[in-house]
Amino acid sequence: MTDMFPVLRVLGILVMIFSLSLGVPLAVSLWTRDGVWHVYPMAMVATLAVGAWLWWRLRLFRQELQPRHGVMLVSLVWLLLPLSAAVPLMLAGHHIGRPMSFTHAYFEAVSGLTTTGSTVLAGLDTLPVSINVWRTFLQWMGGMGILILAVAVLPLLGVGGSQLFKAEAAGPLKDSKLTPRMTGTAKGLWGVYAMFSVACGAAFWAGGMQPLDALMHMFATVSLGGLSSYDASFGQFQSPLLEAICIFFMLVASCNFALYFVALRKGHWGGFWGDPELRATLFSLIAGGLLVSLLLWAKGVYEPLAALRHGMFNTVSLATTTGFATVDYLAWPVFAPVFMLLLSGVATSAGSTGGGIKMVRMLILLKQARREMNRLVHPRAVQPVRLGDAVVDNRVIFSVLAFMLVYGGTVFGLSMVMLLTDLDPVTAFSVVLASVNCAGPGLGLVGPASNYAVLTDFQIWVCTLGMLLGRLEILSFMALLTPAFWRR
Repeated sequence: MTDMFPVLRVLGILVMIFSLSLGVPLAVSLWTRDGVWHVYPMAMVATLAVGAWLWWRLRLFRQELQPRHGVMLVSLVWLLLPLSAAVPLMLAGHHIGRPMSFTHAYFEAVSGLTTTGSTVLAGLDTLPVSINVWRTFLQWMGGMGILILAVAVLPLLGVGGSQLFKAEAAGPLKDSKLTPRMTGTAKGLWGVYAMFSVACGAAFWAGGMQPLDALMHMFATVSLGGLSSYDASFGQFQSPLLEAICIFFMLVASCNFALYFVALRKGHWGGFWGDPELRATLFSLIAGGLLVSLLLWAKGVYEPLAALRHGMFNTVSLATTTGFATVDYLAWPVFAPVFMLLLSGVATSAGSTGGGIKMVRMLILLKQARREMNRLVHPRAVQPVRLGDAVVDNRVIFSVLAFMLVYGGTVFGLSMVMLLTDLDPVTAFSVVLASVNCAGPGLGLVGPASNYAVLTDFQIWVCTLGMLLGRLEILSFMALLTPAFWRR
């Protein structure tokens, strides 16, 4: 049990840091006078007290974190921080006459922090402004990963951060360092994230959004989260210009932020455009959007320009796991929404703010499949798997194969659990896939014109588990369940 003490000590520090984030909705509430300002100091004090108690009781356990500690801490953070994030939602609900159950509040908090974008709330247009700011701000914090930010801070407090970064970073190639010190890497990634955030917010404002709308939809766009402050989602604005701006920043955020960091640091972009994963990501998103647009035009759903507008925006939005919508695309030919949901599993890069399998894994799988087919013809040939000019180590390939097996098993298993609750097959499969991919809207009962409030509490908990597994990339969490993990 003492092996957990260093982890819990760092957890206490992170909880204290997280409590400060409640100052953002507090400031908005005081500024807009939305009547719920008092819930944030209560939540902040409670969260700060819990974090301070953990840290003070275990302050003497200061040893360097090991890899297994990183896995434990990441899992605990994503399980426990939503508890704190849910408190304002529950308190504010009671004060405005729209109480939220713990199940719904925790789901909403997990959806925000995992950048999924699913919601159980209706009447978003009439919610206190600060509550909508809090929901969207959770996405922005979760977008790059709370722990990567913490890696830049924790060394100042006597805690090494490299194991946290490796546990939190997405994708199979996460062991490569961008700077000699992991602190510099975390600061660099957050610097790029902040730069794009400012640019996105300014573009939305210049494009016609009100300042707070620009702020909230910037949070949801750069993080690829997709929670909106309106029931009509991005369709509220009915603006081709704003939709084009949003498409651009969703494409930007779907690519590996490490590539931006390296390109800006070195002052040239040759390696950026030469990255095979980036090219595959942008190609799949743009080509997928054009395919859906062509289908909508060919089927007579829209005129050519309207087909391009709605097809590109909604395809890029769902495929990048953002989840904004401008129309109810479930009314489109059935191929389109199914294709868009399936694309959400693969069409973002490792190191981006998106969810799903990640494009680099699909590239490795395709190249490995081609190598195996070539071996049938030339069994003695030496044919390494390459990504660009780099040879992919067999250990990485085995890791990808293991991930895909666990990913498929997770989607299948949770879908079967949903079917046991008498949910229809389309809704059951789509809510699980949307949750594990952190994509937001699904099909059937949980399409873009509806929300997850139609599900029972048990079904919502299944979706919550799916979101957490997807954000932790499944294997990190599954490792906690193995006996070998707990042996010294």
